[in-house]
Amino acid sequence: MSAKVKSFEDIRNIPKDELRYKGRGQQILIYLGKLFRMFVFQSDWKVLPMAAVIAGLVCYVVGANLFKNMEGTLLGTFAMSCICIWNGFFNSIQVICRERAIIKREHRAGMHISSYIAAHMIYQAFLCLGQTVVTLSVCRLMKVAFPTNSLVTGSAMLDMAITIFLTTYASDMMSLMTSAIVRSTTTAMTVMPFLMIFQLVFSGGFFSLEGTAQKITNLTVAKWGLTAFCAQGNYNDLPMVSLWKTMNQMKNVEYEGMYPVKTAMDLIEQSGGQEQLMLECAKYNQNPKYESSMDNVLNCWLRLILFIVLFACIAVGFLEYIDKDKR
Repeated sequence: MSAKVKSFEDIRNIPKDELRYKGRGQQILIYLGKLFRMFVFQSDWKVLPMAAVIAGLVCYVVGANLFKNMEGTLLGTFAMSCICIWNGFFNSIQVICRERAIIKREHRAGMHISSYIAAHMIYQAFLCLGQTVVTLSVCRLMKVAFPTNSLVTGSAMLDMAITIFLTTYASDMMSLMTSAIVRSTTTAMTVMPFLMIFQLVFSGGFFSLEGTAQKITNLTVAKWGLTAFCAQGNYNDLPMVSLWKTMNQMKNVEYEGMYPVKTAMDLIEQSGGQEQLMLECAKYNQNPKYESSMDNVLNCWLRLILFIVLFACIAVGFLEYIDKDKR
């Protein structure tokens, strides 16, 4: 192939028997070069400051109690999952459907669909890694109290970074798969909110789900990201503060000239039993799926990796038939 050929779009005018770069590896490098030029010259880098803004807003709202008590940890890790899913979806929701005509021409000219998707996977991994670094940096800047106990790698921050990256990347690959299936960018942007709602409703974090609905949570990226975050945050050993806060709101309630709630709270505080009371409350709200163990975290990571592979394979499968596409 001539040194002047910069993308697969240039290949279509070259007879197939004259092509030098027929190998999948060489095609990956060609298309990867195009994607990184788009990162620099077509402002794809904007996803990084956007990730910083989103992380900053979430930390401002829920960061104070994250990894400090049960309620704050569940809410905060749910928000962290939302950050990852939002970032991943916006990375790739339009990248394939907006160039279907180009893909069709280049495929007929000799492009391997697997090379095309592999190039996108490498590039999207680069974006997700950048977003992971930005998100963690913003969280540290906002004084989020991350756990110090590592369950897997020996570094709690590295454990957290892996969870953020895999959750973001799995969401990204889901979005890439969607972009390979839908007909247009308009359809992609219409479908995306429904995918996000499905992920968040069936994350298993806030809504009480039973039976079939509970089983559906296993099919969501959000469920495994949220579970890994809670396990790493030692959710089951944290205090539960809801009861104490409720009692504090009721301490001025009068009953037959007395203030029974205030009296009880004063006795508990004087004996130094406030923390013990919150820990006792927590025992009745522990969740086995948030067990703080290496096996639990590794299982979540494995599930996310399987999602990544599955979504990529489905994207390849749909694009392999692009020559028959009449759209």
